[in-house]
Amino acid sequence: MKKWIALILILALALGAYVAAGPYLAINGIRQALDEQDTGKLERYIDFPALRVSIKAQLEDAMARRAGSEVQSNLFGAFALSIASNMLGGGVDTMVTPLGIGALLQGRTLWKKSTGDTVDGDTYGRPVPADPLKNAQHRYESPSRFTAIVQDQDGDPVVFVFRRNGLQWKLADIRLPL
Repeated sequence: MKKWIALILILALALGAYVAAGPYLAINGIRQALDEQDTGKLERYIDFPALRVSIKAQLEDAMARRAGSEVQSNLFGAFALSIASNMLGGGVDTMVTPLGIGALLQGRTLWKKSTGDTVDGDTYGRPVPADPLKNAQHRYESPSRFTAIVQDQDGDPVVFVFRRNGLQWKLADIRLPL
């Protein structure tokens, strides 16, 4: 009987450790996928539909705030804001997909190679891998929410939010410093 209890405790501890390490495994998986430029692998670690909704909402809110109440109350201003919002949404829908990320990575690769920013300094060498979560500050906010905060070029925080669904953790939100 004691062996069964010990086995159950060991399994519960192992499961708890796996769930607790989940966000770090997702961050590492994103790093590897970016290094290998494998957009299929990114889908395992990024919840693209949730990320699209979040980024669209943030950008539309920032655009409406910058436009101000005068533009929104004006008939033509509201119409222009609606058209701009639709165009913005289409751009986010296009770019926040595995194919859109792949295109960004391809463009980044070409840029890095043309500027000589490669691993070995050779123009034909492999570019220095992207690591958006480098030097991030990590924090659990709840048992199913984990954040990684990095500073952008201006020193503003960019918050990467990971959410747990079952035993799997995925990047579900990026809070932009708008």
